[in-house]
Parts: sequence; C-alpha cells; structure tokens
Amino acid sequence: MGQCHGRNISVSGDGDDRTPPHMANGAAPPPPPAAAAAAAATPRRKGGAGAAPPARRGGAVAGEVDAAAVLPAAVPAAVAGEAHQGVAGEAAGAPKPKEGPIPEDGAGAGEAERPLDKAFGFAKNFGAKYELGKEVGRGHFGHTCSATVKKGDLKGQVVAVKIISKAKMTTAISIEDVRREVKILKALSGHTNLVKFHDACEDALNVYIVMELCEGGELLDRILARGGRYTEEDAKAIVVQILNVVAFCHLQGVVHRDLKPENFLFTSRDENAPMKLIDFGLSDFIRPDERLNDIVGSAYYVAPEVLHRSYSTEADIWSIGVITYILLCGSRPFWARTESGIFRSVLRADPNFDDSPWPSVSAEAKDFVKRFLNKDYRKRMTAAQALTHPWLRDQHQQVPLDLLIYKLIKHYLRATPLKRAALRALSKALTGNELMYLRLQFNLLEPNKDGHVSLENFRVALHRNSTPAMKESRVLDILNALEPLAYRRMDFEEFCAAAISPYQLEALENWEQIASTAFEYFEKEGNRVMSVEELAQELNLGPTAYSIVQDWIRKSDGKLNFLGYTKFLHGVTIRSSNTRHH
Repeated sequence: MGQCHGRNISVSGDGDDRTPPHMANGAAPPPPPAAAAAAAATPRRKGGAGAAPPARRGGAVAGEVDAAAVLPAAVPAAVAGEAHQGVAGEAAGAPKPKEGPIPEDGAGAGEAERPLDKAFGFAKNFGAKYELGKEVGRGHFGHTCSATVKKGDLKGQVVAVKIISKAKMTTAISIEDVRREVKILKALSGHTNLVKFHDACEDALNVYIVMELCEGGELLDRILARGGRYTEEDAKAIVVQILNVVAFCHLQGVVHRDLKPENFLFTSRDENAPMKLIDFGLSDFIRPDERLNDIVGSAYYVAPEVLHRSYSTEADIWSIGVITYILLCGSRPFWARTESGIFRSVLRADPNFDDSPWPSVSAEAKDFVKRFLNKDYRKRMTAAQALTHPWLRDQHQQVPLDLLIYKLIKHYLRATPLKRAALRALSKALTGNELMYLRLQFNLLEPNKDGHVSLENFRVALHRNSTPAMKESRVLDILNALEPLAYRRMDFEEFCAAAISPYQLEALENWEQIASTAFEYFEKEGNRVMSVEELAQELNLGPTAYSIVQDWIRKSDGKLNFLGYTKFLHGVTIRSSNTRHH
C-alpha cells in the first residue's frame, strides 16, 4: 500500500520485449521477479501546454516528453503461474531483484538544508481511541495493522490502520503525498466499492490513516488461486465493480494512477464479497481539461501517455484494460525482463490475442479489452461508457453520469456552424450500441417534459452527484463553459451530435461504414463550397498546412471530399497527439 521511490529508469536500455512462450494449458509462464519499485522521479506537478518542465528529486531537469522518461514503478507481485515474491522466477535462474525502494542519487538535495514541516494538523489522540492489533500488510512507506476502536461511534469495531513513518518522509514531496492522500480519502465518500475512510491521526513518529478493514484479501490473491484465469462471467463481475468505482472517482475529478489487482481488496473471504478500491497514495485531483506530467504508477499497468508526460483520467482506463486482459487469459499484455523492456513494450508492442485461450474468448470480450488498450488515449472508452459495452450489457448495471459528456458539449458549443453540421451528420449514422449510451446519459440529465435539456439540467445533474472532491478538482467550473445553454435548449438529436467523440467512433470495427453513411448525410445537409484558406481556418491551421488540406477538397465542385470530411471531424492539428495539451 506504500508509495515507491527509487532510481531513474530509461526506456532506451536493454530489455527483452519478446512475448513469453505459452505453456500447455495456454497460460504464459511467469516472468522473473521484477526489480522493486523504481524512483518517483518528478515532483507532483500538473502540466499544461506552457508548463515548465519539473525538476527531478535528484535535482536534474526532467522535461522530456518521450519514452526515456523515468517511472516510479511499484512493480507488482507475480501474476498467474508465478509464486509470490518471485520464487518461480528465481528457480528458473532469474536474477534476484533488489528489495524495497531504491534510493535515487542526490534525492532530497536542497531540502535537507531546511527542516521539513511534518505537522499535518491531524488529531493526536490515536492511542486513546484505538488499540492496535496484528499487522495485515506492508508497503514501502509503512505498514497496515488491524485495530479496535476504543471509543466513539465506532466503539468495538475492528478497522484497518495504515501507519506511515515520519522518518521516511524525507522530502517535502513525500509529505505532500501523505497530506493529499488523506484529503482525497476524506473528500471521496459514499461509493460501495471505495474503501471507507474513518479518521486520520498523528504523533511525533507516525501518521495513522484509519479505514474500514477488508479481510478478504487482494484481487491478485484470487487470480493466483484460480491459476490465473477467470471465466468470462466471473471476470465481468470483477470488471463491473472496478468500472463503477473508477467512473465515480473520475466524475469527482480524481485520477487514481495506480490501478492494479493489489489495490482491490475483498471485504470478506466469501466468493461473492464486494471489492474495495484502496491506496490513494499516488492519486491526484484533476480539472476537466487538465493534463498531468509527473510519471507515477506501476510498470505493468502504466499507460503510454504517462511515459510521454501528458495524461489524464484515460490512463486509469488503460490500467483497467491490463487487469481485464490478465483476468481473461492469466498473463500480462506487456512483458519483458526489465523495467525498460516493459516500458518499450507498452509504447510499441500490441497485446497478443492469437494464442490460447483467446480463440475461445468471446468477440465482445476481446473488443472490450482492445478498446481499453488503445495506445491513442482519445479512442478509449470512459469507465461509464464501458458499462454499456455489449460484453457487460447483461450485468444490468446502472450507468453513472459521465463527465466526458460535459467536455464534448463544451467543445460543440464553441464549434463553427460547419463543424456542428459535420457532427450532426455523424450522429445520424450511429448504431444502437452508441445510441444506448447517449440515451442513458441524456436521461440522467432529466430532460423537461418536452424532451429538451438546458443549462439547469446539466447543473442539477452535476451537483446531484457531487462530493467535496468536485470542489477541490474544480469540476463544477465546466458549467461556466456551458453558459450558452442558459439561453437555448437542446433536444436528444442535437445532444447526440454534441456528445459524440469521432476519435472513439474511429476505434470501432465498423467505423468505415459509420463514416461513409455520415458523409452521405453531410453531402445533403452540410457540405458547402470552400477555399483551401477557409478550410485551414476552420481547422485552425496556418498557411504551412495549405498543401495538405488542398487534397481534402474536391476539384469538381470545391466541397469537402470523404477524406476531408473525416479529417475535419477530428479537428486535425499539426501537433502530435502524444504531446497535445488542453
């Protein structure tokens, strides 16, 4: 449950990116035990288009936006077929990894000159309120014990206490990490699959974070107990719980940044016990259009855009894709013998869907995983969207409000008339699967009796789902961008045009058919004669792009051709998608 700090890891180093050979039962043999956590390389700093590069803890500049960026990788314990602590890997002759955090050269330089303020303002009566029991878990920054509440509303109840040593808080960054973890746990409340926060205390030696006790073990333990594979039906039950709690966090403006099987605990040993998401030590608040640039996470689960230092909540979706892949086949989608090899695999390799057991896995399940493990973050589903995916539709889940709707409508309201016409044409080509999600989101806004929504509907829906975390992450500020809806109303047809993402639709197998049908509508209702200069202006491109966009206009009549229509939908820019900031 601890956070991880250590040495710099370069992606360009030697790494074995080969897919491991498969055993007779179809599961991949385990990789050797990976090295313990790599360093937390950057301070927790949020980046935008003009953000200065953050400094590494060792003092060096860390402004790269490429694969050579460093990663604090809390490398997970072994997955299916591998004994805990890498026993199987060691038996096969693999090098034994270093244990615990690997100190970075010069870490904390400059901070040692001034005393660190380790007073958190938490209650100082831990001993009077709780009786510590046995240790139930251990991480790099501390350990977790059970405890019995001695007084108060929870008197007699057994709880979990995460004990973080102040002696290990050697930098201002590590102190802020703990402060923010408690703030997030306090701010997020009320979700079935989120660990319940009770209290935070401190004394001269430690910080004590008191939470509900989950006695059913980690999801990782259950994966290992099953030999690494879940049936699709059992995997669905797990994935739905993960999606529900992550959708909740993302709506509140919280990105977890370390989703992995070890961070999901079952409340009891019962086979059908609910899961709880734990360990918000690497989590952060994030504004709706903000992108983060500090590299955190666990090596096997880290998203490509994290390594590129420009990411948002979509990075959590990638991690869920990795977890789902493991549940369905028992091996990791990205594997190598070194951390740098893992990172290269994440950036360059495609997951294996050809070897056993994938041929026997349903097409819907494979599509689900592929849409999560798309290297272009813009093409991934959100957690709320995923709950309406055909693979999960029989789970009859209540779909939560999706902040993506607000983001897309914000851009729609700022779009030119031609762009709106293009989106309206696209919306008319949607199939039932896409329309189901949009209809559910529209209904969550509780449209008026005449079937329209206005700014008030968006405002009430967001406030109805808010926790204190929304204020901290300034999610509610997005309502300011929807002010034009204070003077007009939107019906379901226009809502569909405003709330669709061409990038997400492009990831569908039937995208060509959707785009072709949409272009037919656009030809009838929106296409018009335009010059190269006008098209470039529509796309916010300069004269240097004229030679490119001229191929998107038909010479016969001066209107957009099919290629131009699809490019126009995406809002092409000269910048790379990997370095785009919002």
